[in-house]
Amino acid sequence: MISLAHEFAPQLLESATDDELEGLAYDWRFWARPDQLAPANDWRTWLILAGRGWGKTRTGAEAIRDEVCSEEHPPERLRIALVGATAADARDVMVLGESGICNVFPESQRPVYEPSKRRVVFHNGDIATLYSAEQPDRLRGPQHHIGWADEFAAWARLGETLANLKMGLRLGRRPRLVVTTTPRPLEILKTLVAESTDPASGVVVTRGRTMDNAGNLPEQFISEMTAAYGGTRLGKQELEGEILGPANGLFRSEWFRYLPEIPPGGRTVVAVDPAITTRNDETGLVVVKRVGEKAYVLADYSGTMTPEEWAERAVRAAREHKAQCIVAEVNRGGDLVKTTIRQYDRSVMVKEVRANRGKDTRAEPVAALYEQGRVYHAETFKKLEAQMCEWDPTSQDEQRARRQATSPDRMDALVWGITELGFHLGVARLAPMREHPSITGI
Repeated sequence: MISLAHEFAPQLLESATDDELEGLAYDWRFWARPDQLAPANDWRTWLILAGRGWGKTRTGAEAIRDEVCSEEHPPERLRIALVGATAADARDVMVLGESGICNVFPESQRPVYEPSKRRVVFHNGDIATLYSAEQPDRLRGPQHHIGWADEFAAWARLGETLANLKMGLRLGRRPRLVVTTTPRPLEILKTLVAESTDPASGVVVTRGRTMDNAGNLPEQFISEMTAAYGGTRLGKQELEGEILGPANGLFRSEWFRYLPEIPPGGRTVVAVDPAITTRNDETGLVVVKRVGEKAYVLADYSGTMTPEEWAERAVRAAREHKAQCIVAEVNRGGDLVKTTIRQYDRSVMVKEVRANRGKDTRAEPVAALYEQGRVYHAETFKKLEAQMCEWDPTSQDEQRARRQATSPDRMDALVWGITELGFHLGVARLAPMREHPSITGI
């Protein structure tokens, strides 16, 4: 088995003919690192736990291609389940992405994506259907030979979706599931890892680090990820692919640093996370400032307020701290949020933000800034700090549980404010590995 790292690979490339180079361009066994190739044994679940940028998506797509093009292909057409965290993830990353299924096949075998039917049709008639972890009931009923679960640890309704997916893997002689994810300290992942120690379980675990793929990643990306996570506990998860132990929440009390004398200059924002109701929910309202590469939390004006009360308080805070803008989450209030604020000052700049990821995903890189000692509090904010330390996202796997849990509105406002200040908060899906960097003109 040859990989690009093989000592004879450069010589092979130099001596290859044009036809041979064209064949090599889509020869995954040549380009892949050994740990990106499917296990040799008769596995049933292949769990890939790796840091961001390791090449998980490409590996998952190539695993599906392996099954479609296998010499041991069953006589019937394969039915494949492609499950992403959201419908957009399944479409834009797993299927149409640079490292997705449609781009790992040579032109003569290029699959056809049929969006109206949520499916991919392969050259031999095999069919893959797209599913979202936000809608686990869609997996009730359909049967599959193979499943690919991408960014598994980010699924909103993890337990329910996985159960439905596994119950549908009942076609063929050896149903299989490929799981690709950056790990989180979830019990379901720990259970799978524990099962892998028993060869009879059929579970195989592959682990990887971001730097394993450094040769295919932009230098800017590596430097930004190092700046965001380097030297932190969270970096072991995001870059090293480790499952962390109990964390007592995302934040730790020993990470709080205090600096009553705040440096002058910089940029200040007022961040607002409006409450759903005025009965028990609080509106998060926090003032944050950035000077250089450090952030300073200046004030916490959060509390139980009517829309008129928090809007007036936000405007007063912006004036008092000379803030450049008010950042407001509008998921639950829409245009009414900006309209309410403008009742008190039509000249104030209002930036609307929408939460399209989970609270934990937004807060994780901010926690890394705290651990790196790059965030200071102007005073002890007891309620804010308690909320930051007590909120534990890993104990709330299901979306329903998250909705029922007390919302950390103060923490949310803090996260929105620090994010707006423009630190390297590397939470988006990473740039794909470059395709076949040693071959040109193909």
